[in-house]
Amino acid sequence: MTNAAANDVSTVTESTHIGIIGGTGEQGRGLARRFADAGFAVTIGSRDAQRAEDVAADMTGIEGSDNRTCADQCDVAIIAVPWAAHADTVAELAGVLAGKIVVDCVNPLGFDSSGAFALAVPEGSAAAQAASLLPDSTVVAAFHHVSAVLLLDESLDRIDTDVLVLGDDRAATDLVSALASSIPGVRGVYGGKLRNAGQVEAFTANLISMNRRFKAHTGIRVTDIDDVIGAPS
Repeated sequence: MTNAAANDVSTVTESTHIGIIGGTGEQGRGLARRFADAGFAVTIGSRDAQRAEDVAADMTGIEGSDNRTCADQCDVAIIAVPWAAHADTVAELAGVLAGKIVVDCVNPLGFDSSGAFALAVPEGSAAAQAASLLPDSTVVAAFHHVSAVLLLDESLDRIDTDVLVLGDDRAATDLVSALASSIPGVRGVYGGKLRNAGQVEAFTANLISMNRRFKAHTGIRVTDIDDVIGAPS
């Protein structure tokens, strides 16, 4: 799929190449596994190309490379780096990500003895920070609330959860919703403009608190809507 076609939801096919920047972490590996299972070409990236290649070698249908090569070769990029590395990593890749849809799933969180809490971001959210650093890309926020544990659990054929998709370009949010809905059980749901990504990222701290209290892997479901891309039966 060419960069020009990246904004056309009708082009989301098995030929779509998904690149996961920082894909050697648990969230990145989990998303890579689910997208590969759905038939997409997937590459995971890392600052250390050898690490990415080693991780990919233990997974089926997934390639590994350095972050720049991953970003350059993919059609749709997913940013899954730790928050501390977010700004530097995104800024370094601005040139190769130009013209592409970039999905930011990073949650700016801190942790102390009381648990997880949301961090203040000058731009308002990690996704907005990415948008400011990638003026020639179309940034979408998504995949913040999907448990990495569930994504990586090979005994699970489906994950029953909604993925909130936020962005300012309708075709791009539809495309990312379709990608989310390619994972069995998952439903991609439009969640508003990119300016509203901050509270979505912050809510992850609440889910972590629920996980600790109930020893669970919580997600979300949005009620009273059925007419969405890939709504599960």
